[in-house]
Amino acid sequence: MRKIFAVSAAAALTACALTSTPTHAAAFATVGTGWRITSQLGVTSVSPSKTYTITFATEAMRKRYTPLLAPAVTQINAVGVHLKIGGVEAVNPAKCGPAYHVQITEMYRPMGKAGFSQGMPCPNPPKGVGIGGIVAYDSEYWTGYPIKAYTLRNTLVHEPLHALGLDHPNQRDATGTEIPRGCVATSYGNIPIMCSPNGGYQTITSMGHLTGFDTAGLKALLTNAKAQGIR
Repeated sequence: MRKIFAVSAAAALTACALTSTPTHAAAFATVGTGWRITSQLGVTSVSPSKTYTITFATEAMRKRYTPLLAPAVTQINAVGVHLKIGGVEAVNPAKCGPAYHVQITEMYRPMGKAGFSQGMPCPNPPKGVGIGGIVAYDSEYWTGYPIKAYTLRNTLVHEPLHALGLDHPNQRDATGTEIPRGCVATSYGNIPIMCSPNGGYQTITSMGHLTGFDTAGLKALLTNAKAQGIR
């Protein structure tokens, strides 16, 4: 289970508080079939040339998460977003780290609710081009919390995709509230890994992989960069 940071739940990233109004969203495609870009945080694109690096708060986390993230990283690179798994660096959950880093740490119930993790991009980057972000996985996953294998794997991939600039593609009701699992599905019933809660493939062979909807969202981030003339 997972959720993007909301204004009311951003205490863990107070230095990344949403304090200004995005100025880039109107000129670009930010919503499509099965994908949505985090334009409300001022992110409209990703760099087509910079390399984004996943880093970890501890060596134990690096060893734990690297093999679980690797298949999705391969997919992300195939789309054209340059992403690699790096090493260990200090992570301060109260502020964004170095540019183009996706920092990963663990916290006990970062959303204040059992089983929910958090991820967000650094808000309002220059020209709307994402510069990475922070992920806080719920530490309970590794201390006996009952979570299905495919839910865990999908969650571990879902959160870094938030840090790159993808939002939940859920349909909204009349009040603007996300409809749980209210997402487009394939003919096989698969919903985007970015759908909340618990989207993504549910088989042993495909869990933790992006669906076509999710890769389309990454391609949209690249297309928006191209529209800006960003290389």
